[in-house]
Amino acid sequence: MILETFPVGPLACNCTILGDEETGEAIVIDPGDEVGRIAHRLTDLGLKLKQILVTHAHIDHVGGALKLKRLTGAPILLNELDLPLLAMMETQAAWIGSPTPEVAPPDENLADGQIVGLERFPAKVIHTPGHTQGSVCLHFAPLKLLVAGDTLFEGSIGRTDLPGGDYDQIIDSIHSRLLALPDETRVLAGHGPSTTIGAERTGNPFLRG
Repeated sequence: MILETFPVGPLACNCTILGDEETGEAIVIDPGDEVGRIAHRLTDLGLKLKQILVTHAHIDHVGGALKLKRLTGAPILLNELDLPLLAMMETQAAWIGSPTPEVAPPDENLADGQIVGLERFPAKVIHTPGHTQGSVCLHFAPLKLLVAGDTLFEGSIGRTDLPGGDYDQIIDSIHSRLLALPDETRVLAGHGPSTTIGAERTGNPFLRG
């Protein structure tokens, strides 16, 4: 297995490449920017991109998805509840003072309970609204790994003051969907360092009480 996570773009979104050396296939999660760098890394690793998975439609996570699709031919999967955010891309770009990336509707809805990823390394989609209405996390149970997007961070949670955000909803999503996972589950957050479900269950100030 190949697993690489690295920050891309001005907001340092964590982009993840998961590859299978045996089949030569890969997925990319949250290609928000620096698409040339992502594509070159796939080439260096000898991997063919199978899917582009986007945890939510904020510019720093989805901004490079269409460009990566055009380079590789891989389909984009995004939860359809975030389509209104795709339509606001010019506004989102203005928030951070960046050029507006070209975006398009996803090729497939990233629906709750759906199995995505690679044959030997599948992930179950967990719908976790609150940061955005279409936010999802990807649970790779055999790997004891959760790619959490901007729903859960080390010692924090995703912001809820942007369009589509809801504080009570994100807290419920984390408690009901994510804290049900085993404590040893490693969490790759959308920004910053990784953590574990157990560490956040006991130490995250937003989740106490």
